[in-house]
Amino acid sequence: QVQLVESGGGLVQPGGSLRLSCTASGRIFSIDEMGWYRQAPGKERELVASIKSDGNTKYDDSVKGRFTIFRDDAKKMVYLQMNSPEPEDTAVYYCNAEIRGGFYSFAHIYWGQGTQVTVSS
Repeated sequence: QVQLVESGGGLVQPGGSLRLSCTASGRIFSIDEMGWYRQAPGKERELVASIKSDGNTKYDDSVKGRFTIFRDDAKKMVYLQMNSPEPEDTAVYYCNAEIRGGFYSFAHIYWGQGTQVTVSS
């Protein structure tokens, strides 16, 4: 069974910085795309940033220039560096990964349990 576990959430002041981490474990042959999503109260879950196995990244317009996604394939981890967060970034952040369990296996999407990020002074 594959698990994704997030860490690093908490309270951060506007203009500060915070780094979220996500570790994948279990039966993993390869990890294709990895990403961070968020869901604020009363809103739908939305993509924040994603990164493919070749390093290509994609960001929501609201976080471009402030957030950076990067990955460490040796450690099976993905990170979200949040610089200059704003109150509007307050949400539960979820890690997401497209993982293959074997060479001939189809890729499956897995989700972490979420970590709360609150941006407030």
